[in-house]
Amino acid sequence: MTISQKLIEELEKRKNQILTYGADKASARHEQGLMTARERLVKLFDPNTFQETGMHAQHACHDFGMEKKNLPCDGVMTGIGQIAGKPVAAFSQDFMVSGGSLGRIHARKICDLMDYAIKTGIPVIGFNDSGGARIQEGVDSLSGYGQVFYKNVMLSGVVPQIAVIAGPCAGGASYSPALMDFIIMTRQNSYMFICGPDVIRSVTGNDATMDEIGNTTVHATLSGNIHFVAENDEHAIEIVRQLLSYFPSNNLLDPPHRPTQNISLDKDEGMNELVPADNREPMNVLEVIKKLVDNDSFLEVQKEWAKNIVIGFARIEGIVVGLVANQSIVKAGTLDIDASDKASRFIRFCDIFNIPLVTLVDVPGFLPGVEEEQGGIIRHGAKMLYAYAEATVPKITVILRKAYGGAYLAMCSSDMGADVVFAWPTAEIAVMGAEGAVKILYRHELKNAEDSKAAESKLISEYHQRFASPYQAAANALISDVIEPSFTRYKVAIALHNTLSKRATLPPKKHGNMPL
Repeated sequence: MTISQKLIEELEKRKNQILTYGADKASARHEQGLMTARERLVKLFDPNTFQETGMHAQHACHDFGMEKKNLPCDGVMTGIGQIAGKPVAAFSQDFMVSGGSLGRIHARKICDLMDYAIKTGIPVIGFNDSGGARIQEGVDSLSGYGQVFYKNVMLSGVVPQIAVIAGPCAGGASYSPALMDFIIMTRQNSYMFICGPDVIRSVTGNDATMDEIGNTTVHATLSGNIHFVAENDEHAIEIVRQLLSYFPSNNLLDPPHRPTQNISLDKDEGMNELVPADNREPMNVLEVIKKLVDNDSFLEVQKEWAKNIVIGFARIEGIVVGLVANQSIVKAGTLDIDASDKASRFIRFCDIFNIPLVTLVDVPGFLPGVEEEQGGIIRHGAKMLYAYAEATVPKITVILRKAYGGAYLAMCSSDMGADVVFAWPTAEIAVMGAEGAVKILYRHELKNAEDSKAAESKLISEYHQRFASPYQAAANALISDVIEPSFTRYKVAIALHNTLSKRATLPPKKHGNMPL
């Protein structure tokens, strides 16, 4: 006996109704530069690998006229597919179905997907395109959000989580992306906020526009809430796939290293040419990174926020690394509140997923100022100390030029657990800059000198030799080697190869208490 043709026809009919729902609205979305929810998942995954889950799930609500509504997939598509041959879990909210609003079954589908991801150890990608809570379901909708947030936290540190803001993401809905590791936001048609302009006006009396509180530019440059700006849905998907190419599927695996068999011994004279004759002149660290890493392998993270520090993923002779570097062309490369937050979270992500850290140091100190002190620079700066000290991955540090005071320590000195520390001959490692130190240490000599400028210049030179020279630091076993800039790539590559077998554990504890 075979299955009845009638049952097969019923199955095909139901599937066809779901797959073709909203087809009449799709062209309008395309005109706005938007994909449909299903198109996003199809584009995300390798061809013919998407296996949908919960296709027929739908909440049977009989209140407030909802009994007349058809909610295919309950407004969210979920499933498993492959990206570059590796399994990945993903959900995509469907704005064409009741505004993508979240209800009980909608939340259940996302949570079930997350449970599957944590059991199988695979990354989670979420496309957020929702008007928020489904009002008709009342507290069930709020409960659904709570369940999703809880799952986000349970997955944190176990598998990578990436959110794509591809439409509205308002109120409590924005907290799920905020709990994930990376947020990508499309430049057009998307916004994210807790309280909209109408609420702000009614509660505070202040007028605000959507562009002021929730557009992509605000989150990329001012709030620092997002990590990447995508021009459109397709670009966002490209960024997702590129990000995943640096990550292991879970915290128990190593990153997808592809170490080269023979490391190049060639000098790069161009690296020497990047170094200004005067250490007080700014140096674009992006040019240093470009020469340090494999061609076209650097993916900068949060490039428009806290530009005085640069973070991102790259490969060096095929080895995946996380890069943290001071950018002296912005605020002289000082560490401030935002830079400390930006670097700390990135460092912790790399540590979670076994990605070696390479730190490039050119820092004159923490940014001075009343605003920074009142804003809690002590607490925020301490996050970097905590993050580096806690990290057990290989840590390679290169001191390019200035490395002063507490900021020297915060940029992963040997005392903070760096496995290998290199210094260029231009490095200055000291409690503070020579000019300031000389004025404090030799104020009496300078006051009584016949030619104070000549005396100051001589004392600064002596200070460099006695207290700030990289050779002095090397003599005290604080750095591993003083290297010519042209050999930086080779030296770092060798150090990475030699530390990939590193295995370190922290003292037994539930978790530390980071100064958040």
